[in-house]
Order: sequence, then structure tokens, then C-alpha cells
Amino acid sequence: MPRYYDGFALPAEMRRSFSVYNRLTLPGIERDVATEPGPPLSGQRLASVVFTESGLVHLSGGSAGITPTDDGDAAVAAAYEAGSVIADQHFAVLHRALTCGDEGADLDDILYPVKVLGLVASPADRPFLRAPEVVNGYSSRWHSVFGGTLSEHARDGVDPGGFGGMHARSAIAGLEGRFALECEVIVAIPSELARLIIGGRGWLYPLPDPILARLRPTVDGR
Repeated sequence: MPRYYDGFALPAEMRRSFSVYNRLTLPGIERDVATEPGPPLSGQRLASVVFTESGLVHLSGGSAGITPTDDGDAAVAAAYEAGSVIADQHFAVLHRALTCGDEGADLDDILYPVKVLGLVASPADRPFLRAPEVVNGYSSRWHSVFGGTLSEHARDGVDPGGFGGMHARSAIAGLEGRFALECEVIVAIPSELARLIIGGRGWLYPLPDPILARLRPTVDGR
């Protein structure tokens, strides 16, 4: 069981009783399997993940889809599915960021997502009023994996897994670009874990080169 999540004070009625890995099927993303730290930070323009001592973890935005979204049902459905793709991108990078060190943490130590920002690419010459519907594709994926009212496991708006994937959100349309949707998210982890990560390997992922060089033998030797 996740040591940091289990040690954090949460109401019993809102505590997850399952591993999120049982609801998540992504290649190379498995519980209790150590991951390579990944490429170094050198050469990267931005960090993918920034840890803070408070336990708030900020992720850079991910995007999916290749064309802006119009009001047609087919276009909205495609952009909705893009949200699920982006959520899986974020699950994968969070898994790597949490497991690449020697803290013994993984996705099960995430307390909950805090805030989502969804940016919908849509025609600039006319209003687009379906942005919340599009961004629901991202939100519902979090609900399905961590628990929530939009979960694929929910019946009549009740997920037996609880509420661990529910979050605050903004959905904004009218952006230009060769994508359908971009989403960013802030998640919460126990502050104890955040301090261990920052003190042991810094606040950034990917890892700076000197940290990466130090950690690689540890990961390879597990």
C-alpha cells in the first residue's frame, strides 16, 4: 500500500480503497516497477513537473488533436477524446516523476488533483460555447482513474471508488493553433513526500544532469 497516502490525514469517507493502477492500463506504467529517470533536463526548454514543499505539484500543459474544434458533434467528440489522451500523458509523466527516485512513491501517493485548466482551439471568427463539454474528456479520465462523478465506473453519478479524481476547473475556448485541446493540472501529494523529493533530487522533472548521474546507479540496481 502507498506509504505516504496512507499516512496522510483524510476523512475515511473520502479515502481511496483501491490502487489507481488497477484502473489504469498504459504501456510501461505499472505499480511496483521502477522506471528509468528519463532524459536529462539539459536541452529542455521547460520542466514537465515542478514539485513544491507544500505538496502542490504543477504539470506543464499537454495537447492532443491536430485541428481546432468547431460546433459540430463529431468535432466536439474528437476533442473530448483528445482530453483522455492528454490525461494519460499526465499520468505517465507523473508516474515517472514520482518513481524515478528512491523515495518509494508512485501514483497511489497522489492525494487528489487540485485545479485543471483546459484550453480549446476553436475558430476565432465565431463564438464556441461547448468548451466545458470538450474539457470533460480530460476531467472524466481523472474521475475514472482516481474516482469521481464523471467516472466510467459511476452509476447515477456515484463512483464506488470515491471522489479522489474530482477537481476545480476552468475551460476556455477561442485559441488558435494546430491542436484541439491543451490541458494543464496541479495535483496534491503529501508535503512529507514533497520535501523528501526536493531535498533528495530537487524540485524539477526531468532531472538536472548531476542528479540524474547520481540516481541512475540506484535505479539500475533495484
